[in-house]
Amino acid sequence: MSYKSITLNLAVDAPPTPMVKLGIELADRFGAHLIGLAAADVPPLVATGDGMVYEGEIMQIQRAEIEKRLAELRAEFVRLVPETISSEWRQEVCSPTRFLSICARAADLIVTSGGEGENVYRAVEIGSLVLGTGRPVLITASNVEHIMAKTVLVAWKDTREARRALADALPFLAKANEVVIATIHSDRDDSIRDSLADVAVFLEHHGIMARTELIAGEADGDRLLTFARSIHADLVVSGAYGHSRLREWTFGGVTRTLIEESSINRFMSY
Repeated sequence: MSYKSITLNLAVDAPPTPMVKLGIELADRFGAHLIGLAAADVPPLVATGDGMVYEGEIMQIQRAEIEKRLAELRAEFVRLVPETISSEWRQEVCSPTRFLSICARAADLIVTSGGEGENVYRAVEIGSLVLGTGRPVLITASNVEHIMAKTVLVAWKDTREARRALADALPFLAKANEVVIATIHSDRDDSIRDSLADVAVFLEHHGIMARTELIAGEADGDRLLTFARSIHADLVVSGAYGHSRLREWTFGGVTRTLIEESSINRFMSY
């Protein structure tokens, strides 16, 4: 198994070079087609305190600025990606989350940076992206140009989401030097150990040797991150846990902590 098509999101308000270099490296590592894309949208008409709204001329100016920025990102993508890498570029003046979700149908893996900002017209909503695309999402740490994934932590929980993440991450796990499967639980009963053992055997069938760890305590994102740092993990693989309420995503504590963390690379599936 490998990733044969990777979609790389470039945030309009971030320097593109680190992300493009990262995308090139991943495409080369997995022999994948690289789809670079970017999007931003013009905010809708909004009433002010004086009852006024944005005029059409102002909106046209904003649209022109976005189109100029998208052209700059495209130029940087084309300049940096070598001819040895199969690639293409896509852009649109629309919601970046919506555009990336639509383009996800053409990819095995979505790669985007975290901490792009809270402006939903110019930045991807990571939670909505992870839970809504049906594709694994690799969320990069801040300003990284390389994801070596030499030590990978699989944050295990015996759920559909975690099983999906484990299977989706197999290409990364197969190339890692060390894979650690860990679960956080307050009880050390046999069923938990059996669950970890089954996962280790599953990976062994794929030629991946992994060790298991049971972290004592209540499930907590900070506890998981502390363990990840203690083993020098440069990638955390996990399922995303949430539910829809009034069309907004509400997350459990571990998922929320991982989404908000920007110092480590995160691989999520739902």
